[in-house]
Amino acid sequence: MPTSLYDLSVPTFLQTVRAIGGFLGRAADHFAETGVDADAFVHTRLFDDMAPFHFQIEAAWHHAVWGVEALKTGAFTPPALVGPVPFAELQAMMVRAETALEAFRRGEVDGWAGKDLDLQIGPRRLAFTSETFILSFSLPNFHFHAVTAYDILRSHGVPIGKRDYEGQLRTRVA
Repeated sequence: MPTSLYDLSVPTFLQTVRAIGGFLGRAADHFAETGVDADAFVHTRLFDDMAPFHFQIEAAWHHAVWGVEALKTGAFTPPALVGPVPFAELQAMMVRAETALEAFRRGEVDGWAGKDLDLQIGPRRLAFTSETFILSFSLPNFHFHAVTAYDILRSHGVPIGKRDYEGQLRTRVA
């Protein structure tokens, strides 16, 4: 059976969005136990020349939700970045992302397969199909930001591991 556009996108984003929500919860607990100011932590960077933690979470949200929305509209147009927000708002972003992704239906997403999707990045125009956009742009960017957020937390002592990042695996029924 071929893999559908829905299978490539929505459940894949949901798996990691839920995992992000989980490790953000673990981080909030860790911060409360260790006296770390979670709202100050949102400015933390892995390296000076990389975007801060809050950006990583917001960018993951954008690539998940607006990545799928782009399949419908033919354009990747996430809202403007909001900048530093309280840690609890980052957690709320993942709840909103999960709700938005759950609202997409298999039939509608599969109906957008093969559609042209153009992306303008500065002077550069990138021409995709729905499938190539998801596979070569949105998913890689989404996972980059998700794993960078994970790495920032891990490098600051939050007790999370690989299974926290993987989330609930989509295994077949034996």
